[in-house]
Amino acid sequence: LATPDLSPSALCSREPGRVKGKWKGFVFFFSFFFFFFFQAEDGIRDAQESRGLGDVYKRQVVDLSVLEGILPVACRGAFMRPNLNAFMALGAEAWKDTRAALIYQFTHDAELQKNSEMREAALHPIDSVTMHLPAQIGDYTDFYASREHATNVGTMFRDPNNALLPNWLHIPVGYHGRASSVVVSGTPITRPAGQVLPTPDAKVPDHRPCRLLDFEVELGFFVGTGNELGEPMSLAQAKASIFGVVVMNDWSARDIQKWEYVPLGPFGAKNFGTTISPWVVTMEALAPFQCHGPAQEEPKLLDYLQHDDPQALDIHLTCGIQGPGMDAPHTVCTTNASAMYYSMAQQLCHHSLTGCNMRPGDLLGTGTISGDSGPESFGSMLEISWKGTRTVAMPDGSERKFIKNGDNVVMRGACHGDGYTIGFGECSGLVLPNPLEQ
Repeated sequence: LATPDLSPSALCSREPGRVKGKWKGFVFFFSFFFFFFFQAEDGIRDAQESRGLGDVYKRQVVDLSVLEGILPVACRGAFMRPNLNAFMALGAEAWKDTRAALIYQFTHDAELQKNSEMREAALHPIDSVTMHLPAQIGDYTDFYASREHATNVGTMFRDPNNALLPNWLHIPVGYHGRASSVVVSGTPITRPAGQVLPTPDAKVPDHRPCRLLDFEVELGFFVGTGNELGEPMSLAQAKASIFGVVVMNDWSARDIQKWEYVPLGPFGAKNFGTTISPWVVTMEALAPFQCHGPAQEEPKLLDYLQHDDPQALDIHLTCGIQGPGMDAPHTVCTTNASAMYYSMAQQLCHHSLTGCNMRPGDLLGTGTISGDSGPESFGSMLEISWKGTRTVAMPDGSERKFIKNGDNVVMRGACHGDGYTIGFGECSGLVLPNPLEQ
């Protein structure tokens, strides 16, 4: 194929739009998000065969399985699978070639432009499809990569003068999460129940529904090629292995967490639900938004984590709460991924340091992303309400310290370029009451 023009001005169209009546903003059509979708309305396929891998073009879903014959040979068969794992495993060269081929087909007088039957079979209105998880997630790990978030939590629960634990500035801290409860945006989340101390001075817990349900504004990133068992990745290898990024809400039950987290960290407080946006925005599409993150000069990191290249991402993130009867979410958090102390590549590199094998489709979360410009930049209600000592006024006259039943928590991400925007789609979840409350 001739090399297409990959400049932002050539690849994007800036147009107000709505996705399922919820998302308002601008869609970057040629960033090429890959996601798993279910075609429900046109009857092209029966129910057992109606899932496909797609992309977005001018507010239409592009069924990539239909286009495999005009895509690079290396990816043939990958888009006939029920998820993106096989395509993720092909590596950066195949991802880049596939994106370039798609761009060529939509911007030149190529086969897709000439073949009306192919276009009709491949393109579906975005409102006619239902999104599913983009990958079969074998393992899920959540990190704690925001210095501001870690400092806020340490100040609240330990010593403000020694908010960070001694290891935090040396190591990307993380813990293993639960892959089975990662769900796609729009999936309801049932308020968890667990062991909770009934009063601050209590020594014996009750079994009851969580009272301090919280969100966490995060990014998730998918492993592409990964590594073999016993063969750690270098930082450069880790960076090249990251397939793409989603917006993530790692739901948290703060009162359950308070009782259980010593000595091994969170367990039930974090395993009941993690919501991700359905579109995986590829790292190549995000390349124009790479930037330098916070300085890591003191203390000096160990050699395997050191780098000079820009590894942070300028991704604007918001979180809103839409209570029952409200017409739209009320924004309670505005932050940016560039504030993270440890980059995604550093997190993945450290994860493999002991020889742990990372596999295509594995999901890693950055941890809560908080800014340094006050409560409106904090990425959780724990911080925004400062452990429940402050309230957030809602437009309907109600107040929030934590999340109530019937609240729809809506997160969005975007990269703002010169005259264009890359949107990540919506990451939302409606909170349902626990059966013990009914």
